[in-house]
Amino acid sequence: MTSPIRRAVVAGLVLAGLVNGAAARAAGQCSPSPAHDAFDIYGLQNELMVTALTCGLQDRYNSFTRKFNPSLLETERTLGAYFRATYGRGFQTEFDSYKTQLSLTQSEHGLKSGTALCGQRAAMFDEVAVLESAQDLAHYAQAKDIIQPASYETCAAPARTQHTETRTRARARATRATRSTRS
Repeated sequence: MTSPIRRAVVAGLVLAGLVNGAAARAAGQCSPSPAHDAFDIYGLQNELMVTALTCGLQDRYNSFTRKFNPSLLETERTLGAYFRATYGRGFQTEFDSYKTQLSLTQSEHGLKSGTALCGQRAAMFDEVAVLESAQDLAHYAQAKDIIQPASYETCAAPARTQHTETRTRARARATRATRSTRS
């Protein structure tokens, strides 16, 4: 290569490295939201449900849900809030679609495992029985690498700035004042 071409190639590589490095740093600054753990816990709960239905372990699943009922309800609320914030008015359709896809994905994985599924997954009921909190469930689910139908961005949203809310309130007051003077 000639010297100008070599310099251009090196400069391009350096630029690509800088851009990718900045993107990696930005991605590393993501602070997980409560939805991150909620997806893990919901995936675990669903995996246990699929296992229970496939392997005739409904009593074990019912024991799990009784023990962790408050955590499971909070998980459902957190995911509902995540889908509401992400999809707006159509959140319920998206949330229902996620639940359906999760069940289908995990069921298909179970079918591929064949008769080994019950032997592999039934032990999970013994393992979750010793857990105590939602945080324990989330860590357990992460360690088990529970299958999800898709990847969801679960970084916490940046905090809203106060001036935006103040400006919005000021506009609302101005609008009310304008309406009252017209009456």
